[in-house]
Amino acid sequence: MARSLPPDHAGTRRRALSRPASRETTSAAVPPASTPDTPDTPGPAAAPPRALGSTLVLDIGKSNAKLLLIDAQGAELWHAQCPNASVDWTPPDSPAADGYRALGVQRLGDWIDGALRALGPTLTAAQQPARLITTTHGAAFCALGDDDLLLPPIDYEWDGYGDDTPGFEASLANFGHHGTPPLPQGLNAGRQLAWLQRRHAARLQGLRHWLPYPQYWAWWFSGAARSEVSSLGCHTGLWAPEHGRYSDWAQAAGLAARFAPQAQAWETVGRLRPERARAWGLSAELEVLAGVHDSNACLARHLRHHPDATVVSSGTWTVIMAPGAPTARLVPERDELVNVAVDGRAVPTARFMGGREFAALCAGADPALATEQNLSRVLAEGWSALPAWADSGGPFLGQRGQILRHGQVQAGGMEAIRQVPTELRPALAALYCARVIALLIGELAGQRAVDSPVILEGPLAHNPACCAALAAALHPRPLLRCTDPVEGTARGAWLLAGWTAETTASSAGPAHPLQRIAAAEGGPAQALSADAQAWLALVSG
Repeated sequence: MARSLPPDHAGTRRRALSRPASRETTSAAVPPASTPDTPDTPGPAAAPPRALGSTLVLDIGKSNAKLLLIDAQGAELWHAQCPNASVDWTPPDSPAADGYRALGVQRLGDWIDGALRALGPTLTAAQQPARLITTTHGAAFCALGDDDLLLPPIDYEWDGYGDDTPGFEASLANFGHHGTPPLPQGLNAGRQLAWLQRRHAARLQGLRHWLPYPQYWAWWFSGAARSEVSSLGCHTGLWAPEHGRYSDWAQAAGLAARFAPQAQAWETVGRLRPERARAWGLSAELEVLAGVHDSNACLARHLRHHPDATVVSSGTWTVIMAPGAPTARLVPERDELVNVAVDGRAVPTARFMGGREFAALCAGADPALATEQNLSRVLAEGWSALPAWADSGGPFLGQRGQILRHGQVQAGGMEAIRQVPTELRPALAALYCARVIALLIGELAGQRAVDSPVILEGPLAHNPACCAALAAALHPRPLLRCTDPVEGTARGAWLLAGWTAETTASSAGPAHPLQRIAAAEGGPAQALSADAQAWLALVSG
């Protein structure tokens, strides 16, 4: 029987703590497809190799932050959530021109403190977490002093760099070395650090270490400063994936020597600070792990059972990762890049801001309207969306979105979305996302074996219209959707918390609940195929 928790803190959403779940716990139901799904690896997520006790996971996305308590069998016992908010930050006694938009780390730290102060006293001895791991979005780095934050991390959507980073911009021409394309705003984290070095040189005299964002929070919890390769290598220009070292530019700029020593994502870097343990009612023996970049947490959970799979992680960003595909196929001008997995391997990757574009195309309509029935209406009524509907990254950066009906561009530019009936907009948004995902999978993976699966994670895995359109576009390659009620970033982090020094990506990690989406047949298949061909002709023209 569930025990009640204290009242919500700072806008968090909570679940009641349950008694420890058995290994027979099943995942939450997912929306049905029009044809029955075929189980691929059914059943609950099993415990990772060293999972003794529960794990606290801090999952920081660009839009929201979550804390989750997950037991040894993989069941979520509790969670809390709050929206993220950035702040305008200028150091004291500095001109306004030296200010920037920063991630709200102080506010986030206060929320974590309040949430765990409320949680700790409610836990039984059996529910006490044994370890804590953080997963965050990329393109965020912190300047750490002796025992404080010298400079908060720049919000990667800030764009005030001007002409202050010429050396870094020149280094981006060497794509074959660092696998990093030139991206807008601060999406290349090397640009952020180059600007800070130039504008805040005096303040950086007190620099102890640069820390990637997941490892900043590991330090915040434990006092131990470390770096980790999946955050260093995500389109930063700071890492040379094929060489497994810092990039030539990072070394020449003096940055490489100032990063904290490296640890593996799953390694224990320290124990919970005693003062935090006392304040939160948690064990002072709680192990704090190094932490991981979010999309790489998603990838890590599948590396054992589907090492040749293409993994699609959806959220604010939709990230397509194809382990084993050739890096020589990548086109940096299309926001294709080399990611670095937790085990150090180079992973060809493409991405677009799928969550933002989906929301823009919904234009206020309920996303739950993205049903297969409404998808059929979208196709029958001739609606189509052309890129792009966000201005940060992706293969169509700089293009303005258009709405078409029966091949004719509708007047009104991006506002033409409001000509689409409200109940059809989410299905159109889902169709658009499926089209872009299929295009990028083709560019990354080429002619991979037809039995090599595509695994869809995140909100789009629970979107019937997107699943139907993507399954049809990929056929005969199998599309597997993850039905785990815990999001892929948090689940992947939980799994990594169970890895050990002897664990490798190919030999550890449990099976996950995946379901195969059956491709449409007959008339629906013909309609989707015709639409796909027309869409590809328009975006390729």
